[in-house]
Amino acid sequence: MSKILVIEDEFAIRDNIIELLEIEDFEVFSAENGRIGFQQASEHLPDLILCDVMMPDLDGYGVLSALRSNPTTATIPFIFLTAKAEHTDIRQGMGLGADDYLTKPCTAEELLEAVKTRLKKQEIFEKQSQLKLDELRRSITHSLPHELRTPLNGILGNTELLLLELEDLDVDEMRKMLEDIRTSSQRLNRLIINFLLYADLELISANNQRIQALQKSSVSSVDTLISDAAKEQARLFNRETDLQLKLQDSPVKIAATRLAKLVEELVNNAFKFSEPGTPVSVKTEVKDNKFVLLVSDKGREMTPEEIQKVGAYLQFERKLYEQQGSGMGLSIVKRLVELHDGKLIIESIPNKETTVRVELAIAANL
Repeated sequence: MSKILVIEDEFAIRDNIIELLEIEDFEVFSAENGRIGFQQASEHLPDLILCDVMMPDLDGYGVLSALRSNPTTATIPFIFLTAKAEHTDIRQGMGLGADDYLTKPCTAEELLEAVKTRLKKQEIFEKQSQLKLDELRRSITHSLPHELRTPLNGILGNTELLLLELEDLDVDEMRKMLEDIRTSSQRLNRLIINFLLYADLELISANNQRIQALQKSSVSSVDTLISDAAKEQARLFNRETDLQLKLQDSPVKIAATRLAKLVEELVNNAFKFSEPGTPVSVKTEVKDNKFVLLVSDKGREMTPEEIQKVGAYLQFERKLYEQQGSGMGLSIVKRLVELHDGKLIIESIPNKETTVRVELAIAANL
């Protein structure tokens, strides 16, 4: 049974709506003003809210704004009931995140149709979200244990050999084992950092205040930052000569550490999925008042389906290619770009080139 909250200050209207909804077997809660309505919503977490606009103490816009600012109530479907039908009023409500707008007086059929339509859409949305969650869970189950065990095995195995055969090993053998331990440790550390970062970005995405704080960050100059991040990845893959840089400097609305991470993941992927001796290009430009970052490689292409399904812990064709990594790199980039109101575009031409294009807002001169 779906739960519906009715927030309406006029008793007669509120009572009629409650009676109508209860006849249709909905569980109904009600409130006579906006402040009580917000408290009821936080307490009962209804499946849908019907709310008047003009109310004492806290009007409908204030109720909706408060609901959307609270992570526990932010996604509850919300329908305005109002005698105000001006275009500007409707746009104000929709801008705050209202799902529908009914003008009073409305018929019982109109109200019930709006309620059932919105609940049906929410049901479809929740099913899709559950499917994505199930897919994420399967991906974690398959990829994360492997990604944790592989570097751990390298660390434990080489450490055990050093302890057992220390007296019989020469300096070169010990150096090789220590280098293997360091490589495995760096891989494990990178995995943990990315896992924690992705989890934090997901939490930020559900908190409007943190999103706003994130979007206030900016960096005045990016060419050296991008160059250093790209060169470090080239060095890790021993492919310094494959890296091609063509950078145009610009102030950008993103924190320096976030931009460096974005470049790190894109360039790491470009080297990971392309052969030594083939170029990896990193280019920046200012176009149409946007800062554009382009990372290209000549490696394996991505299909349109793979591009569409970019997500955490998802590796494409792992059994065939056995690539290293948890698949979080592009997901981190995607989420960072989304949180900064940017664009991420992936273009892949079979047997030719894959290019990842990131567009971010230019910051005012600092």
